[in-house]
Formats: sequence, C-alpha cells, structure tokens
Amino acid sequence: MKSINTSKQNKPLNLKATLVIGTASILILLQILALFPNITTPIERVELTARDLVMRIRGKQEPSPEIVIVAIDDFSFNWTGFQWPWPRSYYAEIIDQINKGSGKVVGVDIVLFEQDKDPANDEALARSLAAVPSSAAVVQLYSTTVDGQTVYTYSQPISPFRAVLDGSGISTVKRDEDAIVRSVQAFESYNGRNINHWAFEIASLYLGVDKPTEQTDVSLQFNGQTVPLHSKEMLVNFNGPSGTYTTYSAANVHDGVTLEEDPDAFRGKIVLIGATTLTLQDIYPTPFSAQTPTAGVEIVANTIDTILNGAYLRETSPWLTLVITIIAALLAALISNIKRPTVTLITMGVVMLGYLIAGLIIFIRQRLFIPAVAPEIMLFLGVILPTLEHAVSQELEKRRVRSLFSRFISPEMVDQMMNTQDLNSLNKRSDVSIIFSDIRGFTTLSEKLAPEDVVALLNPYLEAMSEVIYKHGGTVDKYEGDAIIAFFGEPVHYPDHALRALRASLDMRIALEKLRQQWAKEGRPSQIEMGIGVNSGEVFVGMVGSSQRINYTVIGDNANLASRLQDLTKTYAWPILISESTYQSVKDEFDTEFADAVTVKGKTQPVNVYKVIGRKGAAESEKLQSWQK
Repeated sequence: MKSINTSKQNKPLNLKATLVIGTASILILLQILALFPNITTPIERVELTARDLVMRIRGKQEPSPEIVIVAIDDFSFNWTGFQWPWPRSYYAEIIDQINKGSGKVVGVDIVLFEQDKDPANDEALARSLAAVPSSAAVVQLYSTTVDGQTVYTYSQPISPFRAVLDGSGISTVKRDEDAIVRSVQAFESYNGRNINHWAFEIASLYLGVDKPTEQTDVSLQFNGQTVPLHSKEMLVNFNGPSGTYTTYSAANVHDGVTLEEDPDAFRGKIVLIGATTLTLQDIYPTPFSAQTPTAGVEIVANTIDTILNGAYLRETSPWLTLVITIIAALLAALISNIKRPTVTLITMGVVMLGYLIAGLIIFIRQRLFIPAVAPEIMLFLGVILPTLEHAVSQELEKRRVRSLFSRFISPEMVDQMMNTQDLNSLNKRSDVSIIFSDIRGFTTLSEKLAPEDVVALLNPYLEAMSEVIYKHGGTVDKYEGDAIIAFFGEPVHYPDHALRALRASLDMRIALEKLRQQWAKEGRPSQIEMGIGVNSGEVFVGMVGSSQRINYTVIGDNANLASRLQDLTKTYAWPILISESTYQSVKDEFDTEFADAVTVKGKTQPVNVYKVIGRKGAAESEKLQSWQK
C-alpha cells in the first residue's frame, strides 16, 4: 500500500484565469459594439450616468458674466397677455433695449422662417437687428424618408432677416438613450457645405475670429484650438443646473425695468433671447438637472461658455479604454491571488475607490472622462468571481472530506475536522487508543444462515456498534466482516482517549445485549458474544490507499497489539482485555484484574494483559463475566 497525496490536484483548467479572461472578453466585446453608432450597450448607459455623477461631484462652476439670457417666461406671458407666437414688433422693442444697453451680440432663439401676420412687424424686427453690433439666429435642417429616399429640409430666416443677420446655425441638441442632453450637434452637412451650430456662430462674432474649419466627425478647428467631437457631437461643459446664468424676464427688458435697475446689464455681452417657459416645451434634462429640466436657450449659453473658454470636455479614445480594461483585468487577477479573503476584498475596495478618485481628479484638472464602469466592473467581477469560485471549491472540498470521514467518525467530529484545510496534515504519528472487536463464532454461524440472514444480522450490529464509537468521539477505521477496528484520539485529539475507548467498549457490550434481546424476539440467532481488545500507544495515523480508494487508518506495532488482545479474548473467555499502557490510563475509573504476562506474536517481551471488570462502584449485575460459567 502506498500513502496518498491528498493535496489539491492541479486542475486541467485554471478556473480563476478563465473567469477573469471571460469577464474581460465580455466587457471588451461590449466596448467594441459601442463603437457602432446605432448600438448602445448597457455599459454605455451606466457610463453616462457615472459621468453625470462626476460632473455633479465637481460641482457648479462660475458661469461667464459675458453671457446673459432674456427669457420668454411665464411672467412675460402673464404680463403681456400675448398668445404664441408673439408679434415680432415686441421682439424688436426688446432688441432696441439691448442695443440701448450696449449689448455686443444678440442671439435670437426664435423661429423666423415665416412672415408675421403684420409685415410691418417683420420690418421693425429687421431694423432692430440691423442696429445691433452683431446678431445671429437659428436655422433648421432635418431629414425625412419618402419612398425609401432620404429627403432633407432646410429652413432658414426669411429674406428681410437674412439680409441683416451676421450669422445663423443649427440649434440641435442631442438626447442620449436616457433622454438627457449632454452634447450638441457641432455641425451638419448640407448640399456640400457645413452648417455650424449657432453657438459657434455667436462665439465667432463675439471673439471676432473665423468660423470653424476642418470639420470632421471627430474634431474641428476654432480659434486656434482643436475641438474634440464624437460623431460630430460636442460635449457641453455644463456649469450648473437651470438658472445658473443671469436671466432677465423679457417683459422687464421690454419695459425698460432691467436697464433702470442695472444700466450695465447688457454692456459688451452676449444676449440670448429664448423661451424658458414650460408651455413652449423647449426644455431638456441635463447632467445637473435630470429632474428639473433646463431651457434650450440656457443649454446654448453653456455651449457658448464652453467654446469661449476653450473648456472642452474630452473622453478617452476607444483603444485606450480597452487598454484600461485589460489593465483592470490584470489587477483583478493579482488581487484574486491573495490568499486571505478579507485582505482580498479590502484590496479590491481600495483599488476601486482609488480609481474613482483618480478619475475625478483627472476630470477636474484635465476635463477628461476616463472610463469608469467597465474597469470597475472588471475589478469587481474579476475579484469576486474567482473568490466565489474559491469559496465554492472549498465548500465542495469540505463536502468531499465530510462525506469521506462521515463513514468513519461522528458528524460532530467531522465538523471539527473541517477546520483542517490541508488533508496532508492528518498524516502523522500520534498517541491513540485502538479497539479491535470481533463476534465470537460468527464464521460458523454465517455458514448455517442464508446470505440475506447474515446481512440482516450484521448490518444492525455494525450500525449499533458504530453509533456507540461515534458517541464517545471515536473513529471507525474499517469493517472486516464482523470485525470492527476503531481508534480514539485522532483526528480530533483527546487526552483521555484511553478512557473514551474503554467506556465505548462497555457501551458496545450494552448495545449488543439490546440486539440479542431484539433478535430473540424475532426468532433469529441471539446467543452471540463479542470480544474486544484495547491498547494505547503511538501509531501512524493518516490517509493510506490508492488513487481509487483510500482509508483513514492506523498503522504500527501498537495497532497490532490491540488485534492480538482481541484474539486473546478467546483464550481467556473474557469480553474485554486491555494492555498495560491502557491499564495505567484507566485504572482510577475501572476495576481490572491482571490476567497474565503474554508473549504475543510480533513481540519478544511479555505483555501484561488485564481483564476489564467494569466501572468502579458499578452494580454486580453490570460487571463483566467470563463466557465460561
């Protein structure tokens, strides 16, 4: 027989590596899919929310004082009593007030595509626009599908206004999948030319620089800077929620109240005229105000502010995002190799938190969005999944060990053994007490019975004896026909193992008597005796066997001696015999009688053998007697 190495075998498949690589592959695939404009992945949606959170953590920034808004608000509707659309002569009088206050650029965020009911109103507005230093208005470009063909419609201010306006552009804002506006369409192509967002037109007029050039899907040039784009969209660096920019009610501007209160309200500034009332539905949720929407004209104000200050938001390139995810996978693999689960989880938490803090600092200082969701998911799952796999593997190993040892020892002892992580630690030399028991004359009896009758006797007997052994903390080594080999003191060590072995031996006699009474009632053979030999001493205890079958057993001279003592029970016709070593451990609790000094097989010196009479002070009826009365 050979000793079996029961340490965990190398798996043909490294499950930890598979989990980490699998998680990374899925995340990378999702990021690749996100490159297609018509596909929005779940990670993208969560990433957008994470960016909003980063922006809100950064907090509200001071808006440019050079941008103010004249609001077509509820107060103005109530004050004027006008129905929509307002007469354009009223806008003309508002612009006259702005011009009176020395406004520099007027941006008109109202539709000027059709004539007013009164042509004189259009003439008045045209004169007012011509009088201001610079003005800009909006155009519309949208597409429809007719008979499978895409048809573009381009709407622009009517000719009287085109003649006096200094600039015009699209006002398209882009809603993401969650309906939140985070960017604007920087330009659109129509009939071979690019039409800029009117925020660029206004910024160009205010700064006195050329309009954007070199427009591509990923960038354009403006005021000596490269403006980063994504599919022609420019991220807006919002300064805060709705109401961040100085806003004056249109009615107060029209009536001169604004200039009376602050003569410098418009001096040298960009003045945007647009609707803020909920009634006209030109409002949108933004990163700062998902619940309280922001008016379209204020989104334009944020866009112009971003352009004027060159405070463009950037995001990492797709390839760098993939690299960061791969690095996160490598970190997860390193962290998951930490042996102590608590340290593993703490390290994972520190790395994840550190990455988030680094991302926040980078955004605040560099206005760069680094990917948060994919790397954090990679770190989390890349650590948690292997950790769970390890926990499951450990649990399965524990169940395997529990199943193995439940055949030998009591369930309570199995639970104690589960604290042993390395089964090789069970292989050792240890001081134990060994029991050998055997049914007297069982071979002769079995020859007289049918096989099923033998099994009907033997199984209840072995079960009853094993329960007694378990009760006293013993380990069943093996069954050899009707013989039972058990030991006390391992794998859970008990200093009183000899006492436990002897108590179990006496209780086994009691269990046998109960069985005999039951068999007698059933008409089965009941005149059965049992001999037990007990010895204490040092033996090898451990896992012995082959790769197909192993046994937790004891090997050594002291185990052999217990077997010899069991054989001597036939000679002395006495139920329980013990050795000198066992006698010295139990003499204070049990009455014994010296039987003889015997030279047993395998020994050169005589061995003292003692008969066990019973527990000290026990009734006469409970004391053991010879089989030969």
